[in-house]
Formats: sequence, C-alpha cells, structure tokens
Amino acid sequence: MESLQKVNKKDSALLKRIDMMGEDHVGSAAATPIRDDAFAITDDEKIDRIESHFYEIMSILGLDMTDDSLMGTPRRVAKMYVREIFGGLSPDSKPQPTHFANHYNYRQMLVERDIPVHSTCEHHFQPIIGKAHVAYIPGSRVIGLSKLNRIVDYYSRRPQVQERLTIQVANELKRVLNTEDVAVYIDAKHMCVEARGIKHSGCSTSTAEYSGKFLNENVRAEFLSAFGQ
Repeated sequence: MESLQKVNKKDSALLKRIDMMGEDHVGSAAATPIRDDAFAITDDEKIDRIESHFYEIMSILGLDMTDDSLMGTPRRVAKMYVREIFGGLSPDSKPQPTHFANHYNYRQMLVERDIPVHSTCEHHFQPIIGKAHVAYIPGSRVIGLSKLNRIVDYYSRRPQVQERLTIQVANELKRVLNTEDVAVYIDAKHMCVEARGIKHSGCSTSTAEYSGKFLNENVRAEFLSAFGQ
C-alpha cells in the first residue's frame, strides 16, 4: 500500500480507504510488515529520533513542554517503545527455546493456560490485553514450559492484529517442536474498541489456530475444555 508520505492530500478517496482499513481490523500478512532496513540504526538512535518526534506531537497538541511533569515524557515514551512494548520487533530479543528429547515418551496433550498477552493494535496504537492458551502433543521433542510464555510475549510485543499474533505463535511452536500438533487460542480486549470509536467496554475478541491432530473435533474439544471453553 502506498505510504502516507506519498499520498496526495487531495486524494480524499484514498485517504478515506486507508482510514477505514484501520476500522475494519485487517492485516496484511502472517509476517509482521518490517522493512529490510529496520535495524540499520541502533536502539539508542531510534530512541533519540522517537523522542524528537514525540516532543513535536505533544507540542502540536498544545501541551506546555516546559512543565516539569511533561518535559521528560518524550524520552520516556521513546524508551518504552523501543525497549519494552515493541521489543518483539528486534530479532535479538527472540527467545531461544530450550527443547529436550522426549525420553519419557509422553504422548498426551500438554496445555499452558492463561499466558498474559500485552500487545498493541497496529491501527491505532492502543493496548491489546488478554490471555493465550497454547497446547501441543509431543513427538520426539518437548519444550521448557517457560519458553511457551516467552514465545507468546515476544510476538505480542510489536504492533499487531490478533489474528496475526495467533498464527505467529502457532508457527513458531511448530518450528521449534518440529510438529504440526499445535493449538493456540487467544482471548483479548482491544482498547481501540473500548476507549475510542464505538467505546464498548467489556467485549473481547477470540482467535484460534489449530493444526495437526487438533483439527480433529474431539482433540480440539479436549483442548478447549482445559480452560473452560
């Protein structure tokens, strides 16, 4: 899609279409859309640039940037973006899951429930907050339990749509475990729905990705029942 920087402001139809895409909650692909030169500058350089731009945003909004409470906000936001809530954009932050040979020959379903999800809607940069439930049926490998949480956390910490997040977690589990027998279910609240736009509080969005043996209705039902669905 043509970048906003190249859009002629007179082309109101295109601008309206871009705006409505954000309302329609669509995603471009299963992979996060990251430019090839995304890591050409250091994190410290990114923080400096974001600080400058966020200072400008706050100034445009009319805030007094000489106020003691506000003057440090641009840098705090910049550090938060780079090192915290969007830390999952960096391949250096990607967890290296520890997996082990399945010496005890465990062949039943393993479910990790209620994994916290803290992500950010890529359309309005509002929080997505919820829980993920993941499961797999071991083959020759098993994985350290905390690594299931770390995989969810890594892919959550980037601008996201929930559908993509669900698929990315499932794909990574399949890659690490060398099995198709994986299930991921995410239920989350979107502040872009609760705090703006329609402003409906209390509703949540559920997404799921099933593969391998989880495509079987009985196996899938066992997974869902493990966390009360």
